[in-house]
Amino acid sequence: MEKNTKGKSSFVMEGQTFRKRFPLKYSWIFLFLACLVLWVMFYSENITDHITCRLSELKMSVLTTKAPTPNATTSKRPTEPPEPANICSFHSVLPEDVLEAELLKESIAWPETPSLLPNFSLNDTSGSAHSTFTILPRNGGGSWRVGDQLEVLIQIADFHGRRKSSGGDVLLARLHNPTLFAGVAGRVLDHRNGSYTAAFSLLWEGSAQVEVTLVHPSEAVTVLERITQQNPGRIYLKGNFRAGSVTEATSCNVCLKAPPEKLCNFTDIRTGEPWFCYKPKKLKCEHWLIHSSGGFSLKLKPMEEKLFQRGVNLKVLIQSSGPSNITILPKLKGRGVITQPAGYYYQGIWRALDGSTVQQLTNNSAISQCLSGKVLHLYGDSTIRQWFEYLISAAPDLKKFDLKSLTQAGPFMALNYPKNILVTFRCHAPPIRFGKLGISQIRYIANELDGVDGGENTAVVIGIWSHFSTFPVEVYIRRLLTIRRAVERLLTRAPGTLVIIRTANPKALSLYDSLTNSDWFSIQRDKILRTIFKGVNVRFVDAWEMTLAHHLPHNLHPQLPIIRNMLNVVLSHICSPAGNFKKATKL
Repeated sequence: MEKNTKGKSSFVMEGQTFRKRFPLKYSWIFLFLACLVLWVMFYSENITDHITCRLSELKMSVLTTKAPTPNATTSKRPTEPPEPANICSFHSVLPEDVLEAELLKESIAWPETPSLLPNFSLNDTSGSAHSTFTILPRNGGGSWRVGDQLEVLIQIADFHGRRKSSGGDVLLARLHNPTLFAGVAGRVLDHRNGSYTAAFSLLWEGSAQVEVTLVHPSEAVTVLERITQQNPGRIYLKGNFRAGSVTEATSCNVCLKAPPEKLCNFTDIRTGEPWFCYKPKKLKCEHWLIHSSGGFSLKLKPMEEKLFQRGVNLKVLIQSSGPSNITILPKLKGRGVITQPAGYYYQGIWRALDGSTVQQLTNNSAISQCLSGKVLHLYGDSTIRQWFEYLISAAPDLKKFDLKSLTQAGPFMALNYPKNILVTFRCHAPPIRFGKLGISQIRYIANELDGVDGGENTAVVIGIWSHFSTFPVEVYIRRLLTIRRAVERLLTRAPGTLVIIRTANPKALSLYDSLTNSDWFSIQRDKILRTIFKGVNVRFVDAWEMTLAHHLPHNLHPQLPIIRNMLNVVLSHICSPAGNFKKATKL
């Protein structure tokens, strides 16, 4: 017992000695280390963002597993399946969409355009001064009648008057009668040898005049193709970050070439739609507050600006080598009418050729009666916002509810309580070149559609095209495919829902507009839009033909008479006399 007691006393004494000596020599080291750990945990501005970024990358690596590349080849850059984590691309789509994206790109493949030497001469390029069109004789001879098809041969020449031997010029054509306020869009076929054929359906009696416009020479298309591939980020957008009194702004885009740790990854988890901003220096990614327009950055090569001159080679009329007008006689009994276009104007009113009747619902009473008991959701860009603005102007009983939202971006809501009408507008998610858009209002259309109950008293309108024109087409394809899947889900759970798609429309062009929002970009994306929704139970408002066929000048936001006709088409679909929403005609 004595031995054990002595042993314990010795141990206690040694422990006390250790505790007395240790604090004097080593405690400051442990104190320093503890403080260092606390500082790293609570004051490092990068660690939280790094963890968030890594988690997002892990999620995206699951969503975007690399898929095998199909064997199909095209003259354009191949569509890339998503790259391994940490790498973004303007050319990637979801693995299951790679093959469809390739087929879509092949469907819009443009005829080969001339290469441009560094010292090329404008005189050797396509121009309107010596280009001509000629009305071809009627097939079978005789007089032109309603129901016939008129063909016009277009021959493009350079500024020396020499005929071009290759295609690729961008041309628009229409047939019109200013007195009757009649017009129809023409269909242009490129023979890839400098000649083109424009075809028109003859749809009214009386005079009809041919109009052919050179939108871009083929050499300008060469430039547009190059900058799309080499400078997809030429329009840059901004992310505005704020915490307290500290604010920062960085560039944002679909893809930014930087290491992952230098980026804020705002990719949408549900759709997989990518969006990145450069990480701010002082603030964190979680301090992202506002999305806004940034600016334009692109320097063309010498002489290339001369390919985009108003009055010279940018949206200029081509003259006729002979008569430019014909006289159309009444249709012969028993003869059908060729109806290739979506419709035509007569007396300023759009007449559809898909078998539907376009009602003239232009006053408050008619619009309110049509929308009575209905919910109308509008999703898209400013060309869809224009429709919302028209509705509340034409139907004053539809009262705009003040949501304290931004004038350009919305969202907006209008109500008619007695008639039980609800109309909403919400803009699509980035890329979008609005002045300001709070991140709380960034909503992807596909996600919004998943939140719509739908049904026989619900209509949805979608219009998305203009803000995607500067990017390679894969960016647009990816967005539309996510929307199509959401539309199909909506129609599966609520088959009575009416879905209406607005197409693109031609616009006025300057040098800047040509490099960012050219009609050439719109033509391609418009074809992609129609192809993607072909076979889906949706209706189309053919804004392209409705703008091209009208006598008013082209504008990104068409003038009131065109908008009124567009909304008459929309309201006629909603208020179809055949019952609720009759099944849409498939393209």
